[in-house]
Amino acid sequence: MRIISILTALLVIAALYGVIMERERLIGWAEAIAPAGASSSNAPAGASNSDATADASDAEEAAPAIDEAVAEEEKPDGAVSVMAMRSTAQEIDGAVVLRGETQASREVEVMAETGGRVISTPLPKGSAVEAGQVLCELDPGTSGASLAEAEAALAEAQAQRPEVEARVPEAQAALAQAQAQLEEAQINLTAAEELSKNGYSSRTALASARAVQRSAEAGVSSAEAGLKAARAGRDGLEARIESARASVARAESTVADLAIEAPFAGVLESDTAELGSLMSVGTSCASVLQLDPIRLVGYVPETDVARVKTGARAGARLTGERMVTGTVSFVARRADETTRTFRVDITLPNPDLAIRAGQTAEIGIEAEGAMAHLLPASALTLNDDGALGIRAVSDGGTARFLPVEILRDTRDGLWVGGLPESVDVITVGQEYVTDGVPVVPSFEEVIQ
Repeated sequence: MRIISILTALLVIAALYGVIMERERLIGWAEAIAPAGASSSNAPAGASNSDATADASDAEEAAPAIDEAVAEEEKPDGAVSVMAMRSTAQEIDGAVVLRGETQASREVEVMAETGGRVISTPLPKGSAVEAGQVLCELDPGTSGASLAEAEAALAEAQAQRPEVEARVPEAQAALAQAQAQLEEAQINLTAAEELSKNGYSSRTALASARAVQRSAEAGVSSAEAGLKAARAGRDGLEARIESARASVARAESTVADLAIEAPFAGVLESDTAELGSLMSVGTSCASVLQLDPIRLVGYVPETDVARVKTGARAGARLTGERMVTGTVSFVARRADETTRTFRVDITLPNPDLAIRAGQTAEIGIEAEGAMAHLLPASALTLNDDGALGIRAVSDGGTARFLPVEILRDTRDGLWVGGLPESVDVITVGQEYVTDGVPVVPSFEEVIQ
């Protein structure tokens, strides 16, 4: 059996050698033994038309094999057969495409600012709430009495204000009177001293005048002290009034904190605190989300961040093929330290609350247009330096590497820039050639 296989292989090799390498001689020999004038008339009488047709069919099937053999003979030495496509640049809108997710425009965990027992019926999660709506109400306890006491103390302090303020003018009048008496005593003392020098007044009169002058000075000092005391009493009363007002404010704040309200209109993400539960300072009452408007959050690479402008229009495809539009409201000034990308926020209306927080979105942000080629992702390759690009067929029939920039990733392929207006892109075999290697391109449609 092995000898038969070897003989069969040798016969096949000999036949292929004759067809490919000695084709011209084979054709000449066939023409020599079968002249052109020979026709079906020379065929045996028993031959039929169906036999002639079968021979013609066999000849047609053999023709492609002969053509391929001829092409192999005509291929330049060292040339590599590749598949290629001829691509022409098209103008596309310069949308920056990225992936992201929806997020609530505002989210807050509403917490208790005072302690107490919950006396309100809980609201179920998913309920729509308005700004200022009571979410949890606490038992007031003695908070009301403390407020009344603080208000009474404030009223009492304010009632004393007229009396205390009236003491200041009285003290000022007493001071003026004491100063006038001191002036009069000083005049009388001066007169007594002059009379005593001339012998017209006794020592007793002089001593009496001096005593009156000292008494007047003491009166002035006493009046000044009384004025200071009156002013201090007025200032003390003002301090008591302010303290009473602060006590009232604290009591009012405590009473107001007993009703925990929604800070803005939104949707409850959790049930409110259960009836009868005891809350302390910092205990959560409920979680509130604002979904109208809602935000789309994505991260754009640093190569495209300069193309994204605040106020630019943006569209997104959500799960379920729903399309939404909005505007760019924020572009980060600092990149994420791990991914080196920049956060972009897009605000869009959501009046029916149909868009939920946390949905995945394919986002496209409006930017300047650009010329690009639509190529299959499989056509991309890397050069020795690690640069991303494609290998194309040059005018001289050799391969050459051209760097590209990916502008957009679509279902039909990649839109890339940085290429000439028209280029022959090698789509199959680009990994087996380098710059300057001769290639024989076959332009056929590439099935992606």
